Amino acid sequence: MSKTFSQSDVASHNKPDSLWIVVDGDVYDLTKFQDDHPGGKKILQRVAGKDASKQFWKYHNEGILKKYQKQLQVGSLDTKPKPAAEPMPVAVPQKQASKPKAAAATAAPAEQSEALEPFGQQIPFADPAWYQSHHSPYFNETHAALRAEVREWVETAIEPNVTEWDEKKMVPAEIYKEMGRRGYLAGLLGTHYQKDYVANPIQSVPVEKWDLFHEMLLTDELSRTGSGGFVWNVIGGFGIGCPPLVKFGKKPLVDRILPGILNGDKRICLAITEPDAGSDVANLTCEAKLSEDGKHYIVNGEKKWITNGIWCDYFTTAVRTGGPGMNGVSLLLIERDLGGVSTRRMDCQGVWSSGTTYITFEDVKVPVENLLGKENQGFRVIMTNFNHERIGIIIQCLRFSRVCYEESVKYANKRRTFGKKLIEHPVIRLKLAHMARQIEASYNWLESLIYQCEKMGETEAMLRLGGPIASLKAQATVTFEFCAREASQIFGGLSYSRGGQGGKVERLYRDVRAYAIPGGSEEIMLDLSIRQSMRVAKMLGMKL
Repeated sequence: MSKTFSQSDVASHNKPDSLWIVVDGDVYDLTKFQDDHPGGKKILQRVAGKDASKQFWKYHNEGILKKYQKQLQVGSLDTKPKPAAEPMPVAVPQKQASKPKAAAATAAPAEQSEALEPFGQQIPFADPAWYQSHHSPYFNETHAALRAEVREWVETAIEPNVTEWDEKKMVPAEIYKEMGRRGYLAGLLGTHYQKDYVANPIQSVPVEKWDLFHEMLLTDELSRTGSGGFVWNVIGGFGIGCPPLVKFGKKPLVDRILPGILNGDKRICLAITEPDAGSDVANLTCEAKLSEDGKHYIVNGEKKWITNGIWCDYFTTAVRTGGPGMNGVSLLLIERDLGGVSTRRMDCQGVWSSGTTYITFEDVKVPVENLLGKENQGFRVIMTNFNHERIGIIIQCLRFSRVCYEESVKYANKRRTFGKKLIEHPVIRLKLAHMARQIEASYNWLESLIYQCEKMGETEAMLRLGGPIASLKAQATVTFEFCAREASQIFGGLSYSRGGQGGKVERLYRDVRAYAIPGGSEEIMLDLSIRQSMRVAKMLGMKL
């Protein structure tokens, strides 16, 4: 705002019919806002014409300021210091220590000889270390450029509205469309950037330089919203339902379906889980029988807890085409327009805006051309897909853990109890320290696994990394649950009520089980990690 006022100008607006306040040197006209204020009119009228910064920050967080600033701010005090020019968040091109070898599917990240410029609020452990000028072999200036682009969008268009969207249990369709317009969807498939199928390729990164660390970063920055419902809405069903189409669909099918999805006009989800078949995928019962003329599969069955299903056009669906067990499972792309597909929303504990769905298939005629991979060999496709799904869950869990930690640090530095700030109590610092150590240990393991995924072929990665990824999935969800609980203890009653200063913590606490169970429950993940790692090691010559 260019308009400035003196303190006496503001003081003259101290009546209900003309009510101004000052927060951090900025002037706000709350005259028409009084009726909408959740705390009532009186609390605003008590500070009319005054500097209300202390009172505002006692009850609100910065998200509230961002949400209402544009519509309520009328100017600033003439005594407010001019902001110093901030350094560009993107570093100048760095020398590379050595030219990396190209990976089979994606370009490997360039090594940095110098650390990148600091980015963000510089709260220790609230962002990954490379945001705070720590040296990293994984990230370069292209990652910094993407980071700046995504964060600006999230902070201005997403974060101020996430609570409202969560309460309404939906995200405006325009947001998903914007994901396509920005070219984000084409880079979230665990493959090279799908430039041939998008109208608007991503702007901040040359598509030939796109790698798995860009994908990781994109998911990570979207997760700063502190809403599993939002993240699952825009990338949940898509991120696990679309890769099998891209990797195993016949080219005419991919050419027909994929552009609409990647440009944000159509939606897709993964339909595997059933009322009686969750982690035990090999025992699913949704049936697909070949028609007499051999041109269609006739599908009958039900699917449960399917993310995004209520608004999806396509369903990547696990069906039984053969005998019992894993060798009778196939994967079909079922289109809603084929008829016989009905969906209804499920109300769940968390991730409210993700569109959790119960699906019924009744005599759906699916063309045989919609088979993904080979008949009765769908189990391998599903297992390959699980690695990508679990890495997505890991990335989200660790950023949500950071959100819990960051919110706790900010609150502990302003809340006073027993005559001093919370941060000055050793027991609070201990809680923060335990949160930080778990986050950093888990995140560094994640970086290492992403790098291995870059270097290994898909089959090798599925075999050798399946165990470690499963183990880290369990570690990440345990870390998330721990951080949500500790943050809740730090916030106290504020994390028990929805909205307000503790709103993110309250919402994330509800989302914990949505991450600990889907994609393989913690117990199954830990058992799988040891069984598969031992089996692969034996194949590779382990000596005991």
